Amino acid sequence: MSKSKVAELPVLRDGEAVPCCPPITAGELSQADAEKMAAMFKALSDPVRLRLFSKIASHPGGEACVCDIADVGVSQPTVSHHLKKLREAGLLTSERRGTWVYYQVAPSVVAAMATMLDLRA
Repeated sequence: MSKSKVAELPVLRDGEAVPCCPPITAGELSQADAEKMAAMFKALSDPVRLRLFSKIASHPGGEACVCDIADVGVSQPTVSHHLKKLREAGLLTSERRGTWVYYQVAPSVVAAMATMLDLRA
């Protein structure tokens, strides 16, 4: 059994970017901020997850049906597992429509990651 914990990350629905953490140049990260950011970066550290994330982010209309993005060289159950990990990290949102699930990148969370890594801040 794994001893890793799933970090609960806020996902904003109004599209405003609110950084979860101060910019990296602002000073040392707190333990809580480091855990939040590590969960997101860990989710993106897998090449299949990064490809899925990229497919969703670049899909026309900003959302993608799982049926349109599953061709990443792994089985469908593995795709579902990776999408679940991205959702748990707060990087994706999903909506079931009939038998299909549609995914969207959570823009506020990605913007928060970018703000944290902005060396100009």
